[in-house]
Amino acid sequence: MPSCSRRLAAWLALSVCWAAAPCFAQEIEPRAYSPSPVGVNFLLAVAGHSEGGVLTDPSLPVTDVEAQINALALGYGRTFSIAGRSANFALAVPYITVDASGNIGENRRSVTREGVGDTKLRLAMNLIGAPAMTPREFSQREPKTTLGMSFSLNVPTGQYDPDRLINVGTNRWALKSEIGLTHPIGKWLLEAYAGAWWFDENEEFYGGQLRKQDPLASIQAHVSYTFRPRMWVALNTTYYQGGQTSLNGVEKDDRQSNSRAGITFSMPVGKDYSVKFNWSRGATTRIGSNFTSYGVGLQYAWLDKPGRP
Repeated sequence: MPSCSRRLAAWLALSVCWAAAPCFAQEIEPRAYSPSPVGVNFLLAVAGHSEGGVLTDPSLPVTDVEAQINALALGYGRTFSIAGRSANFALAVPYITVDASGNIGENRRSVTREGVGDTKLRLAMNLIGAPAMTPREFSQREPKTTLGMSFSLNVPTGQYDPDRLINVGTNRWALKSEIGLTHPIGKWLLEAYAGAWWFDENEEFYGGQLRKQDPLASIQAHVSYTFRPRMWVALNTTYYQGGQTSLNGVEKDDRQSNSRAGITFSMPVGKDYSVKFNWSRGATTRIGSNFTSYGVGLQYAWLDKPGRP
């Protein structure tokens, strides 16, 4: 690979970490800790598109970095009880396409990748204010302030080639721990989350290098309004900081300190289906992606059949 193409690929590799489906801290997900009755199953299909620029270290010899990312994710989830508290588990697997390009001097280079991304697992449990309930009990409940916690795990099942700098898989494990507080006021719901991603090492980064990343902390805030059951709209914000990387012990000037804002709308489609639309964009960006993102998701939910006496 010519030296200029090699250098460009190195910088574009970082853009994939910031902007593709493994773009951990940029998640903006309202009602992630809303309680549900025990025994609900759901299937989910989500399509997303992100496009925009990537801000790199000004000292780097690359400019006008742009990327487009498309993803289709399929997932399954289920609600249940843990020690008398409401809980849920979900998993999702995405298929991702990435087109990225940038300038080195007067030369422009581009990279295209596609394939299966990393699998994501999430376990959430409400600690205060949301006991495990049957569907009948849930329909008669009085909404209360709740406090929940969750653990998300990114499993490195995505396609990865150590001979390529651009990959849709990350070739490392990552764990996110988070707490979430929700407070209802009539038809309004106020939410605040705080958490952090913790990253494993990638020992097979391009050329056999060792890539490490510091923890990446994030906070989210959401204000939503319920028009009627299963129909609501939310205004969302998130801020994330940290995540500085190093290659073979040499630290990079890529610590993130960025924020995003967006909106989410969810509505029922018949008895068992619901559709969710979301939009978000970068508000402030120090290093990383300054993207505009769009998404639509279709969910099918059903209750367990009652057991025979």
